[in-house]
Amino acid sequence: MQLQQLRYVVALADERHFTRAAKRLHVAQPSLSSQIRALEFELGTELFERSRRGVSLTTAGEQFLPWARQALADCEAGREAVRELLGLQRGRLAIGATPSLTTGLLPPLLAAFRGRYPGVELLLRQAGSRDLVASLEEGELDLALVILPVRAPRVVARALAEEELVLAVPSRHPLAGRPSITVKDLRGLPLVGFREGYDLREATIAACRAAGFEPTLALEGGEMDGVLALTAGGLGAAVVPLTALRGMSGLVAIRFAGGMPRRTIGLAHSSDRPRPRAAAAFEDTLYAALSEGGWPGVPVGGIRLADLNTASGASDFSAAPRSAR
Repeated sequence: MQLQQLRYVVALADERHFTRAAKRLHVAQPSLSSQIRALEFELGTELFERSRRGVSLTTAGEQFLPWARQALADCEAGREAVRELLGLQRGRLAIGATPSLTTGLLPPLLAAFRGRYPGVELLLRQAGSRDLVASLEEGELDLALVILPVRAPRVVARALAEEELVLAVPSRHPLAGRPSITVKDLRGLPLVGFREGYDLREATIAACRAAGFEPTLALEGGEMDGVLALTAGGLGAAVVPLTALRGMSGLVAIRFAGGMPRRTIGLAHSSDRPRPRAAAAFEDTLYAALSEGGWPGVPVGGIRLADLNTASGASDFSAAPRSAR
C-alpha cells in the first residue's frame, strides 16, 4: 500500500469521477485507474462501484476512506514537524472559519500573521461550523474559528467572544422603524435562510420553535454574502450577526428585545494530534488582537474587546465604518 494510492482513493471519493479525479491530481486517468485496481487487489475487495455516470463508494470503501484521510493527514503532520526544525521561515497553516468571520474578523488577522511569518503557506476554508469541525477531525485543518458549543470527542475549543444576533431588513421594510422586536415578531415574516450546516440557520429555527412557531423561509440555501444581498434586494429578512452588517448599504439592523440568544465564537483544534508551530503562532496573533480590543464583540473570559455596537434600537449601517480601530 502506497501513499500515492491513498491520495488517489481520497481524490476519487471526493470527485466521484475518474476524469475529474485525475485532473485534480495532475495524472493520466489510466494511471489513476491502474493504481486503484492494484490497491483493491491488495485489499481483496472493491472500494468503488463503477458506472457510466461515475463512481460511488462500496461499503468497504466507506470503511477505508476515513483511514486513508487520517494516514495522509498524519504524514503531512510528520513533514510539518520536520519543516519546523527550520523554524517558521517555512511551514503550512490550514485554518477554517465561518463565512461571517471570514469577511470580518479573519482578514486583518491573516494579514498580521503573514507580515510576521511570510514564509508560512496559508490555506483557508470557509464553511459552516459543523463542516469545519468535521475537517478538524479528519486532519484537514489545523485550527478553526467556529460557533460553540462543539460536540465532537476529538475536537476541543476555547470560547473567545460573543456576537449579538439582529434582524437585518431593507431600509424601506415595514419593520425598519421599530426600535426593537421580539422573536414572536418573526411569525409569518418571510426570512432568507442559510444552507444546512450553518449555525445561524439552526439558531433561528430553534428560537422560533421555542416561541411556538415554525419560521417562514422565503429562500433557503444561501451563504452570508448571498443572504445579505437577497435581503437588501427585498426578498426577505435575515437573522445575522450585528458585525456582518458593517459597511453594508441599504440594510437596517433591528435588535431583539429578548429571546434570541447571542452566539459564542471559539477557536477549535483537534485533540489527538500535535498542533504545528504555525498554529501556535497564529493563536498568539489572535490573542494579541483580542487583548488590544480588536474584536467587534462582547468579551468572554475577561478579555477586553472593542464594542462596535451602536446605541440601542435600530441601526442603519450604510455609512458605518469598517473598523473602530
